[in-house]
Amino acid sequence: MRKIADFTDADRWMVETALGERYGKRVALELADSETRLDPHSDEVTVCPTFYWEQRGVEFVIFKVGDNLYRSQFYYSPIEQYGTGRDFDDLVECVTTTLRLQADHEKDRAGATSGKTGAELN
Repeated sequence: MRKIADFTDADRWMVETALGERYGKRVALELADSETRLDPHSDEVTVCPTFYWEQRGVEFVIFKVGDNLYRSQFYYSPIEQYGTGRDFDDLVECVTTTLRLQADHEKDRAGATSGKTGAELN
């Protein structure tokens, strides 16, 4: 089993900066390890460095699934989990896409309708 390198201090700074811009305050960012299936067609799990944070009742994770390769999820409960459906080769793009997707989902959950999609509102 291959070992995936930990996040760097620069990675942490990038994520903390993106979170600060999104929420307008410092957000506690925790480092963890997660067992993740890198191949959805395999039962094999790999231990991946993970960034975790919680904000406004939503929990977020960014998994480092390879060298400069990232995957994300956000969830409201164990049965209500969402992801972007793809891996990213840019950490900042992974974080901002996840935050955008969650914000769009939050609007949908609240029943907000404007006649425009989340992408059109940005």
